[in-house]
Amino acid sequence: MSRLARTFALLTALVAVLAGCAGVNAGAAPQTLKWGFNLPTSWDPVTSSTGNDINTISLVYASLTQLDEKGTAGPGLAESWEYEAGGTAVTFALRPGLTFTDGTPVDAEAVRQSLLRGKTQENSLLKDQLSTITDATVVDPTHVRLQLAAPDYQIPNLLAGKTGAIVSPKAFTENAAAIPTAPVGAGPFMFESFVPESEAVLVKNPGYWNADAIDVERLELTAGTDPTSVIAAVQSGALDVATITGRQVEQAKAAGLEVDVVDSFTVTQVDVHAGLAPLTDRRVVDALKYAVDRQAIIDVTNGGVGNVTYQPFPQGYVAYNPELDQAFAYDPGKARALLAEAGYAPGSLDLTVTVNSVSQATAELVQQQLQAVGVNATIKVVPPGSSTWQQEVYLGRKAQFALDGTVGRESPVQNLTVVYGPQGLMNTSKESSPEFLAALDEVRRTPLDDPRYPAVLQNAVKLGVEMSPSFSLGTSPRIAVRNPRVSALPHFLSQYRWEGVTVAAPGSRA
Repeated sequence: MSRLARTFALLTALVAVLAGCAGVNAGAAPQTLKWGFNLPTSWDPVTSSTGNDINTISLVYASLTQLDEKGTAGPGLAESWEYEAGGTAVTFALRPGLTFTDGTPVDAEAVRQSLLRGKTQENSLLKDQLSTITDATVVDPTHVRLQLAAPDYQIPNLLAGKTGAIVSPKAFTENAAAIPTAPVGAGPFMFESFVPESEAVLVKNPGYWNADAIDVERLELTAGTDPTSVIAAVQSGALDVATITGRQVEQAKAAGLEVDVVDSFTVTQVDVHAGLAPLTDRRVVDALKYAVDRQAIIDVTNGGVGNVTYQPFPQGYVAYNPELDQAFAYDPGKARALLAEAGYAPGSLDLTVTVNSVSQATAELVQQQLQAVGVNATIKVVPPGSSTWQQEVYLGRKAQFALDGTVGRESPVQNLTVVYGPQGLMNTSKESSPEFLAALDEVRRTPLDDPRYPAVLQNAVKLGVEMSPSFSLGTSPRIAVRNPRVSALPHFLSQYRWEGVTVAAPGSRA
């Protein structure tokens, strides 16, 4: 065979090999991830009613900004932003060339209409959050200017979650009532199918601004997984990723599964209504704070996963104030002394502990701790359903002592307002000190990159904790069990995120 013939033969063989490889890749199954989690209360950010919905709403929507691993606001749909002097207006520079999944442009006019819809739609649950924005105007196709009611440098944080999730104006103009079950956004995924109360199947959105970081091509979201069978579901391959409790961690590891413990904004909390006797006496309120053994609650109810905290923020976050590390530390002797000082002999004070059915075990432990200092505690279980809880605790304000929790907010000021503000849902007493409110205003007036910002923010946290009859118990990290073929989940305080997550073939490891 001549040299030319041999060369031709080698080239022919190489072309055949490459063609075969191309055929294998073309026919390869997409990276599919099966996630067991809650479906959102609504796929429309304007009508979504719980903070937990950000985990699923962010699958289909992109927000104007985005929080990094430490909870700091960074670019999202907007590449950057710039405040005008005095902090009463901010202009966001949008990424050029982006589109919603319906093909319409993500431009300044779309952002303007989406934000104003959140302010004005009759059934919008974002009105309070967006009240600081008085108007939105188009500067040019890639720049939108937000006029503010007062100086507020928290806007980049505020718009990193549901509040800043941008919905296609074409979709809500044509049929706003369809958005809760047929979302149209510009997020990392888009709907393929949806069965209410059951499942949603989503596929990767190639037009997402950060699509290169998304390796999962198909995400199957399944609701209603029984907590007692979730580990078996992941082990069998029915699910790839699901949420478990701290008490299930060892069981999951023994089953050969991987576990990710991810710090989060979620903090368990006791809502104390100081307007209901006998909690009108601050000595009684403080006695309750000293009577609760926070570490025991974490150990017994969550397998020791989580940290004791006396403030509604996790350690390592910019709002966390280390001066509060021992505020109201467990001291049953001090609790008894305060109750005696308030005129209550052991067994003479009665209290009702309100709890939802999911947290009944926690309530029983708290009941024992209160009885140990001489308080007769009766447990009242509220049936599942956010509306029931709201009527009993948030709106009806009937609960003396409610075991609750905050999932946090993208803006620490927003979270402080919810927990301690005069109209905050979790502030059932509806009272806030002038000093705390002034401190919150100072936080709003302080730019996020000002060296003073951490100290100013932490001062507001300290004043809120010391002022409020309500009190924090402990952090609640997100605990995910996953099949070994799924790579480790990224650690973001604010929510589940899927950047960089890969799914290997069945029987393989990521």
